[in-house]
Amino acid sequence: MVLQNLEKYQLILASKSPRRKRLLEELGLDFKVQVSDVKEYFPPELGMTAIPEYLAELKGTAIRKQMPDNCLVIAADTIVWKDEEVIGKPATKQEAIALLKHLSGSQHQVITGVNIQSVRQKYSFHAVTEVWFDELSDDEIEYYVERCKPYDKAGGYGIQEWIGFVGVQKIEGSFFNVMGLPVHKVYQFLKLF
Repeated sequence: MVLQNLEKYQLILASKSPRRKRLLEELGLDFKVQVSDVKEYFPPELGMTAIPEYLAELKGTAIRKQMPDNCLVIAADTIVWKDEEVIGKPATKQEAIALLKHLSGSQHQVITGVNIQSVRQKYSFHAVTEVWFDELSDDEIEYYVERCKPYDKAGGYGIQEWIGFVGVQKIEGSFFNVMGLPVHKVYQFLKLF
């Protein structure tokens, strides 16, 4: 393990996201997944970057309280932000189509808040990535939603899927942040433990 300072910890990923799991595996970390069942609520006065940090800390703290003292919990939450509001996860095919029509031909931000905590230390941080979508046809949107069923994804899309290949014109910032975890920042903060 490159991060030998972590050998004294049992690492826990507080997320059911298969993308976050895969990204941490690619870092070469040995960890377990423990999903929090906290209600994802945030105070309405929170701003764009504060929302995902708040939710990540909520999830991380819920898991941290259940674990022994040698655990290090990594929690994250990703939101899509457009026109001063959160674009959530679609519950239905119709919602997914409507969200993608809203994002089509425009720019939005993807913000991931991360919380890493042990019994003695806690860090919260975020990453913002600007994403520009080309104009997408109704057929392209329906094809993507039918094929990939993006109901577990903020904004109703995964950049690593078909729609990312054909619809994302450009990004500024971390690609992995759009997938759900700004791995470069996570790595830097893990060095502090």
